[in-house]
Amino acid sequence: MKQALLVFVGGGFGSVARYLFGKWFNNIENAIPYGTMLSNVLGSLLIGIILGYLGKTGNMSQNQSLLLATGFCGGFTTFSTFAYENHLLIKNGDYFSFLPYTLLSLILGFSAVFLGLHLSKFI
Repeated sequence: MKQALLVFVGGGFGSVARYLFGKWFNNIENAIPYGTMLSNVLGSLLIGIILGYLGKTGNMSQNQSLLLATGFCGGFTTFSTFAYENHLLIKNGDYFSFLPYTLLSLILGFSAVFLGLHLSKFI
């Protein structure tokens, strides 16, 4: 039960952070939802650092991993919002925003995880 509560708390903080990123960086003038992309890339970097550090040192408890990686990063990043925003771009015929948003999100997200894993070696 304690572990589920840790995921719940971490997820709550991550979700609020994602909401704020969307509020600050997503706007009607920009067709590309930069807030969602930024939260997904930063969350990918963060989970790479957290899990890389855990794998390297073992100094992080399972509870800390659940709070930070599963909870916070899980709440902060969002594939469902990403998928819906892509749907809206396609529905509106905005292929010039759809293509870079999708490709950049995927490329930057994967790259951020790899970078986070690499950076964890220096912590």
